[in-house]
Amino acid sequence: MKTQALLLALASLRLAAPALSAASGHACCDAAPAAAAPLSDRSLYQLDAIWTDDTGAAVKLAELRGRPVVLAMFFASCTYACPILVHDLQAIRDALPAETRARTKFVLVSFDSDRDTAAALHAYRGKLQLDAGWTLLRGADADIQELAMLLGVKYRRDANGDFSHSNLVTILNAQGEIALQREGLRGETGPAVRAIALAAP
Repeated sequence: MKTQALLLALASLRLAAPALSAASGHACCDAAPAAAAPLSDRSLYQLDAIWTDDTGAAVKLAELRGRPVVLAMFFASCTYACPILVHDLQAIRDALPAETRARTKFVLVSFDSDRDTAAALHAYRGKLQLDAGWTLLRGADADIQELAMLLGVKYRRDANGDFSHSNLVTILNAQGEIALQREGLRGETGPAVRAIALAAP
């Protein structure tokens, strides 16, 4: 029931929220500000799923509460779209003022529950030199499907075990509500930077 309510709320939110196309240390919640206000029915932080980060620690999305979050879904063995997608997130991060960058968490959630173990994600972190501002998560197939559905991310596994998928960057405000979504690769950073500034508590 909670997922169904979230789906309805997020569907209505997407009609009103900005959307852009490309054409036009690992602690999850270090120093997060306290946030006591009740979560709205549009907040992804109502999800009960427990994820695992690249250190093997259990994480709930609600632990990200109190800060802007830039989130994308990917898989570590991807050789084309995902490296570009992560590069896009790095470009957004680099364009943020230092104070905003320090408050913003960048989150990568894997589609690949088989191959993207905590160790594989940790190796990916090292390969791309992702610092403590990044959180890399893996989860159960049902939780991956639920999150993808709520974000509007489409994905499909092929015969080789790889994935075709949407390339969607989602910016969440401090309460876990979608502030902006950008579809496609190599998009402009300006709208995302502005959305993050507005999403900051």
